[in-house]
Amino acid sequence: MDVKLGFGSIPKPQYVFVSKENDHCWYMLSDDTKPIPIYDRALTGLITGIEVNKKVETSHGESEKTDLHILADKPYVVRSGSESYFSKSLLLSLDALTHEQLCQPLTIAVSPGDKTIVFCTIYNPVTYRAVGVSWDGHKEIDWPALGQKVSLKINNTQNSHQELNSSEHRAGFIAQTDTYLSQLNWSPEQGREFLQQKYGKRSRYHLSETEMLDFIDYLKLQLTHSYQT
Repeated sequence: MDVKLGFGSIPKPQYVFVSKENDHCWYMLSDDTKPIPIYDRALTGLITGIEVNKKVETSHGESEKTDLHILADKPYVVRSGSESYFSKSLLLSLDALTHEQLCQPLTIAVSPGDKTIVFCTIYNPVTYRAVGVSWDGHKEIDWPALGQKVSLKINNTQNSHQELNSSEHRAGFIAQTDTYLSQLNWSPEQGREFLQQKYGKRSRYHLSETEMLDFIDYLKLQLTHSYQT
């Protein structure tokens, strides 16, 4: 997301609430807590987390909610009652997805049912295919246990994704230093001695990200001096 400089709104997640009305199934709240209908039926973004059976104070007292965190044009939190059909269909759909699918953008759609019921349907925004779920035996499902299972699955997926990105960045840094060291004609022993003297470490793989960036800047400076002489 682009960061806009200057005056603007407070950078906080936008809460979206699920409720079946005549012409919409979810809404936001204005600054003075007035409902703002959302007529679009779908929200596409990256799922970044989920909180299940979260105790929330409402105007009707304390109740348990499910909060789905999604990063789209801004961070959103889709909130629904833990016992609602929306929350239950959300959990069934998320449980059916693989870790790889959870790392990709997904479309969360609201589907109106009878009376006040709203279902959640998850789509792949590339193939347009919905995640198929079965309601057979749903009355016997241990919903709190399923919620915890899905929560752990999503959290583990996000952690693995972050670690992968971190390892990719480090591999890129190492490749960059390989190029600079080759251009400077440094031997492996020269590199190890420098790292030991400068950072107290014998390997680039042991450098922190800050130290790695500092090392890269140093190598760039040495290359600049070599070109000038």
